[in-house]
Amino acid sequence: MNALPLMPKATAVWLIEKTALTFTQIAEFCGMHPLEVQAIADGEVAQGIVGYDPVANHQIRQEDIARCEANPDLRLKILTTSNPIHRRSKGARYTPVAKRNDRPDAIAFILRNFPQLSEQQVVKLLGTTKDTIAKVRDRQHWNSANIKPRDPVILGLCSQTDLNAMVQAANERLAREGQAVPAPIQIDEDVA
Repeated sequence: MNALPLMPKATAVWLIEKTALTFTQIAEFCGMHPLEVQAIADGEVAQGIVGYDPVANHQIRQEDIARCEANPDLRLKILTTSNPIHRRSKGARYTPVAKRNDRPDAIAFILRNFPQLSEQQVVKLLGTTKDTIAKVRDRQHWNSANIKPRDPVILGLCSQTDLNAMVQAANERLAREGQAVPAPIQIDEDVA
């Protein structure tokens, strides 16, 4: 399957308004049916949609459009980007105010169920600080009496995929160091 341009209908609107491409060429580039492109051109569909310029947004070159305008048998191809989508990798993640009070519960859950995780991994996973982790571990947190270990995935503080990846990395690190993977600590819920 060919990659589609960003905002296909808006791109189709722009191509209809600004180029002499055939409906079939526009339809194939935008992943639409030629009749849908014709309906856009007739004003029956996509009324009010502002055209999205694929040339200015580096999805296609003007030379390719000119080449396809000259020969209706040619097809437009979307440009492949050499830059992968930027993913933020450094710095603390933003946690909504409503979920910030859930962090100590998530930290307690991680410390109890995944003791192999390093503090740095917990910091990265939950967007917390080493100081907060130490306070929860040593029961010095200001709200220690009310902390109940709860799964951070259910609380929405991290994804199950991220948690699994961190645990896998910690297990591999322990295996390289020749240490056994610790079993989760069993705490009686009534006492804790």
